[in-house]
Amino acid sequence: MGGRDKNANERAIDPKRNHRAIQTKTYLKIKEMKKYQIILADPPWDYGNWSSIKDEKLARKCGRMMYPTMKLEDICSLPIDKISDKECILFLWAVMANLEKAFEVIKSWGFIYKCCAFVWVKTTSKGIYSGLGNWTLGNAELCLLATHKDFPKRVKPVKQIIMFPKSKHSEKPTEARKRIVEMMGDLPRIELFARKPNGQLFEDESFKGWDVWGNEVESDIEL
Repeated sequence: MGGRDKNANERAIDPKRNHRAIQTKTYLKIKEMKKYQIILADPPWDYGNWSSIKDEKLARKCGRMMYPTMKLEDICSLPIDKISDKECILFLWAVMANLEKAFEVIKSWGFIYKCCAFVWVKTTSKGIYSGLGNWTLGNAELCLLATHKDFPKRVKPVKQIIMFPKSKHSEKPTEARKRIVEMMGDLPRIELFARKPNGQLFEDESFKGWDVWGNEVESDIEL
């Protein structure tokens, strides 16, 4: 796929690196061509500003060296239509500073933006987490909701705000998966760019019933 440099591809396929980025191809080989009515995705967004950070400790806090990111065009070109049911709903974790990229991905994947499903307010043992930011200090992340023209109906309303402890870099709260199932019911569902190691997948009840895709898990779809 175009738009990625050679070194980025080498990093993406190096099994010794702790990363999330997937070396994408022009298609997905789907086992039994399963279709999903719920898709949860947390792409490794390219922030585009790490190279300007000279302090390595600060750069690591911002995400440098944690995992290679993906170019916007690579994320947009994933053939999500191959795995999405005619009636499908998308939950997409987005970076507040680059919301326009998230909206572009939503459109490229064939979905229509509807609202913000969840606002994750990060907490610590001392209270609300205080992160970095060029303007205000970030302490929340957004999960956007989009649907196909036809979509599964909501079975139960759930609250938007998720107060949940901050974990390791970029790992999202398990509560989000629980609320999605509570809201939409026990439908065929998959998490893209899943991060939990396989052993923890079976220990974490929030993954029950979810298929997963990502290089840190045993994927239910193949590149």
